[in-house]
Amino acid sequence: MAQASSGKKVRVTQIGSPIGRPKDQRQTLVGLGLNKLHRSRELEDTPAVRGMIAKVSHLVRCEDV
Repeated sequence: MAQASSGKKVRVTQIGSPIGRPKDQRQTLVGLGLNKLHRSRELEDTPAVRGMIAKVSHLVRCEDV
C-alpha cells in the first residue's frame, strides 16, 4: 500500500538543454516529465524526486508550490 502523500508539491522548470549531456542526465529529465526548455511540471515532493532534481540541478529551476 502506498503511503498517503503529505500534499507538498514542487514545480520543476527546465532551463538548460540536455544536448551534449551524459545519457543518464537526459533520462533523468525525461523521468521528471521534462523534454523542452521552459516547460514546467508540478511533482510530489518526495526524496526520490528531490534526488532526481539534485542530479540535474544545473538544468532545472525548482520552487515550492
